[in-house]
Amino acid sequence: VQLQVSGGGLVQAGGSLRLSCAASGCSFSRNAMGWFRQAPGKEREYVAYINWSSTATYYTDSVKGRFTISRDNAKNTLYLQMNSLKPDDTAVYYCAAGGDAYLRNYNQQKTYDYWGQGTQVTVSS
Repeated sequence: VQLQVSGGGLVQAGGSLRLSCAASGCSFSRNAMGWFRQAPGKEREYVAYINWSSTATYYTDSVKGRFTISRDNAKNTLYLQMNSLKPDDTAVYYCAAGGDAYLRNYNQQKTYDYWGQGTQVTVSS
């Protein structure tokens, strides 16, 4: 299973970015997916979750109303639309694939079986 993350970059506060995570080597449509991030000097943290059918999406409180997780099962691709970006959003962002269509402990790293390589998002003030 390979997860290829793209779309990071440098953006000013208030701007937007869209991250993509292209999956191969797995039955993408059967896997729940998540986004995590790791800021400098901090532990990796949960950002967002989506189940296999997009009928359930959840977010960490700090990104609610600003970030949107979505997926296109026909394209085997996961997305994270990030709007109203803040300097505190600066981090390396990772996508992750779970082993089931639904994940109970979706905000825990150990729940996920496969990880992408990460992409840097830098938000300047």
